Parts: sequence; structure tokens; C-alpha cells
Amino acid sequence: MDLDIARQELEEFIPHVKNISDSSVKKMAGRDLMRFKEFKKQGIAVKFGRFTQKENKQIRKNIEEFLALTGIDSAEKLLFTSRYPEDKDTIHRLKTEHHFCEKISEGIPRPWRLIYYRARKIFDPNNYKGRYTKEEKEQLKKYQALHGNDWKKISELMSRSNLSVAMKFSEIKSAINYGPWTEEETQKLMSAVKDVMRRKLTTENASSLSSLEQSDSDLWIDREQLYQPLPWTEIETKVGSRYWRQCKQKWNSILTSKLTRGQKLYRRTNGLWTKITLIKRLYETKAEDASEVNWDELSNAIGDVPRAYVQSKFYRLKVSFVPLWKRRTFSEIIDYLYEKTLPELEEKL
Repeated sequence: MDLDIARQELEEFIPHVKNISDSSVKKMAGRDLMRFKEFKKQGIAVKFGRFTQKENKQIRKNIEEFLALTGIDSAEKLLFTSRYPEDKDTIHRLKTEHHFCEKISEGIPRPWRLIYYRARKIFDPNNYKGRYTKEEKEQLKKYQALHGNDWKKISELMSRSNLSVAMKFSEIKSAINYGPWTEEETQKLMSAVKDVMRRKLTTENASSLSSLEQSDSDLWIDREQLYQPLPWTEIETKVGSRYWRQCKQKWNSILTSKLTRGQKLYRRTNGLWTKITLIKRLYETKAEDASEVNWDELSNAIGDVPRAYVQSKFYRLKVSFVPLWKRRTFSEIIDYLYEKTLPELEEKL
């Protein structure tokens, strides 16, 4: 398929496909496009975000069936073939012959690449080794001094996953501040995120880049752009005194504050309307799990607010109105809010 046509057809299912590299688009056209069209016929939308328990179960089923089909004796061999150099050629041949990409994607309306990464996370035995010991932390420091940020090499030496060693090193490499954020730290964070966004926007249109420059009025903070994944370990390095998870949490807090644009959506009459609208929209989704909710659509229904704002309001609702909410499923919480809380709020309004 012609690259431009492939990109155009994929855009229906993946709006941000224009920012994806040509080589990735070619792979998606081969592995995903027909699948996406079949799901569309069934009225099923392509999903992103956190995987549900149902999807995780389907991935496990697909992997187990592929192992039974090919005779490969473990998921680790199938998904981490480089760890078994003596079996590498045979495994690659079997994966090609038995259409590995299609088989592990069956029944899951997501890009193949995301399903593959999720499978690797589920089946990597190195992901489930608990806390790092003091000795392991010292080992990690030594390996990083020897090999730099070659996390693949370090993960093999430590029998931990790539992500695990990278994130653990980011936590221990320097003195970290756990107290309230100072004004100087917050400015460093804002500057670091802006630098990252400026680099990302150089490949996009000039108007986006010009809005980025208007830092004095914070117009560069745009919900659609800044809810894309950000390189938090890089941002952590620029901030210097906080590790990546703290930076991410603080940035979400800044987004929530700035993107509400001073709207008083959660006070008095407007607050009641917001709660009522949120409950109704959540009920209409018929979602079984929070990961199945399109939080961006909900944020548009309530006002021009970020996803984190809407999620925080839902959290307040369930904590305030749903007894024993921790013991209930997501759908049970929504049903309770709709049946019990909604009539009270509407009467109050």
C-alpha cells in the first residue's frame, strides 16, 4: 500500500498517526489496518491506555495457544528470543510460519505493537523480583558507570527488566528532595517540559510552535499536545532534585491547575451541574473498568479541562458518596452513583 494512503486510512483509527515514523506506519498498515477495519464492522473502537483484566487474560490465552501450536516450550523463549541464542533461528522460523503477529493480537482492538509490549511485560520473569536489595543498588551504580545508559545490557547483567533498572537508577542516582516543591524547582520543571515540547513541535505546524513561545501567558500549555507521553527520565535530569515519578505527578498537578483557565466548575450551582453531568456520562459509557472510559471525551463534555481534572472529580464523587467503594467494582460504583446519588444531586440543583 502507498505510504500516504496507509497513513490516511490509519488516521481514522489513530488520530496521532501523522506523528508516527514512516517505517512504523508501514508496519501498522501490514499488521493492524485490516484488524482495525474488522473491529469497526463489529462496532468496536481501537483502544489505547491501560490494559483491562479482560485484555490481559486474552493476551495470556493467545500466547498459550501459540506455544501449543508451535511447540516452543516457554513464553520467555517466544518473547525474549535473544536470551536463547541457540534456539533463535528456529523460533524466528516458527513465528513467521504460524503468523505470530496475527495470533497474539486476536480479539484485542489495539495496535499490535502495544499488545506485544504488554505481553513482554506480563511474561518477563525479571519483572517480578520485588524490591531491590542494598547490594543490587550498589551493583546497579557500578554497571551504569561501566556501561552508561545501556539498560538492555545492564538488565541482562542484573536479571531485571530494562524499564526496572532504568527507573530504579533514576531514583537512586542523586539526592532527592521529598518535601514540598520550591518555586525554583517548579520553574525548572516547567522549563524542562517546555524544552521537550519545543523539540517535539519542530516537526509540526508553525502555529503550534508560536503558541509555545508565549510562555508569559502560559498559552503554550495545550491539552491535546501535553497529554502525549513525555520522556520523564530526561525531564528528571533537567530538574535535578526530583526523580521522574515526582516530576510526572507535579506536572499533572500543574496541568490541572492551568488548564481549568480559572473556570469555577466545581463550586455551587456549577459544581452540582458538573457532578450530575459526570455521573450521567460515565453511566452512558457502560464501561466495566476505568481504563475503558474515554476521559478526554468526558473532559470536553464538562468543559475545556484536562483528563486529570475529570478523573480527580470522579475520585471525589466515589469517596464522598459511595459507601465501601473500595470493595466495589468500577461498574458497581457507577451504578450506585447513578441510582442513589444522582437523584439527590438533581433535587439539590
